[in-house]
Amino acid sequence: MPDRPFAHWPFHPGAPGARDFAVLSGIEAVIRAIQVSAMPVAMYAAFGDAGTVSTLYFAAGVVSLLAGLLVPWGTRALPRRWMFTAGVTMFLLAAAAAVAGGRLTAVAVLLNMVGTVTVFVCLNAYVLDSIPRTELPRSESLRLSYTALAWTAGPVTGVVLYEAWPPAPFLVATVAALLLLAAFWSLRLGNGRLIVRARGPAPNPLAYLGRFLAQPRLVAGWWFATLRSCGWWVFVVYLPIFAIEAGLGPRVGGVCLSLSSALLFAAPLMQRAMRGRPVRVAVRLGFLSSGVLFAAAAPAAGLPWAVVALLLAAAAALVFLDVFGGLPFLMAVKPSERTEMAAIYSSFRDASNVLTPGVAGALLLVAPLPAVFAAAAAGLLSAWVLAGRLHPRLGAPRRDRPRAAAPPADAVA
Repeated sequence: MPDRPFAHWPFHPGAPGARDFAVLSGIEAVIRAIQVSAMPVAMYAAFGDAGTVSTLYFAAGVVSLLAGLLVPWGTRALPRRWMFTAGVTMFLLAAAAAVAGGRLTAVAVLLNMVGTVTVFVCLNAYVLDSIPRTELPRSESLRLSYTALAWTAGPVTGVVLYEAWPPAPFLVATVAALLLLAAFWSLRLGNGRLIVRARGPAPNPLAYLGRFLAQPRLVAGWWFATLRSCGWWVFVVYLPIFAIEAGLGPRVGGVCLSLSSALLFAAPLMQRAMRGRPVRVAVRLGFLSSGVLFAAAAPAAGLPWAVVALLLAAAAALVFLDVFGGLPFLMAVKPSERTEMAAIYSSFRDASNVLTPGVAGALLLVAPLPAVFAAAAAGLLSAWVLAGRLHPRLGAPRRDRPRAAAPPADAVA
């Protein structure tokens, strides 16, 4: 079947392709992007303290981390199509809680996190079953390009709508969630081989932690994804709070996220530019540049606009990592473990939701907000060091690989 979105929609779409999943990812991105800048502002308005906001995000992150690991186990009682639907339903409930406002905003954050990881696990399982391993780089770049418009327009639109009328961005998220649900069911993935297979009992994914920990390639790939997500977490949550405290206004965070997200349109170009080069080169470049820029932002706190410029440049490096940072894990997953490893991989988002506010909350007890930028730099640079252990030819075309010596015993790919 030609690889185009919903080729026979709304009748029978046949085998889903990369663009089908990219379309679903693009709609899901609208839900999160329209709220991503408005939600921290709403949380700060509701609780009035960056430390309290960090604590609440930390608690929500712990819950969503556990929820994400248990998604495949939950498919024993609920087929994957219904698990996906449950995740979207959480988006709808989160929007309702955010519209109510006040302390219910914390409930909205929790529901959004759990809904995000549920949808993410299901969607990644579909992708791993449907997209050949050699096509994963193209699939990832295509997915990012389809989410680019949402992440470019959504953050600044969300904060502008919030300033005009606080419920507005969350009502937009409601409409997007309903559209995602309609698009998913119109694809009829429930009639495909993936859902038929998912009807069988799924092993408890916690039992796969041993298999995961025994594979250094998977552990390293998970850490890359987690630390990249921590960098985004600091940019998305703490840059807006820094801008408010520095007197720059609430719109700065949304504008910066929209500007950085515009680079997602260049994801296919980034992928083409690195084609034929080892994944290790791209991953190390992204972590080094983002880490250095975050490190430079911390001592520049007296010059708020300089901090904004440095973090905006760091976000551009994180976009580059969005294209390549997930490949070490995805390329290492065995076909027989796709569903369970997809759940473990998805926990990177929740791990960052725990790790980032946990570290930030502790730092804010003894140091000002720019210390959070320094901590992010330390994490990103540690990933740069770890990426040096990736196989030097990971991701390169097989015909270009040398036939000689085996890789070092400590290589993680």
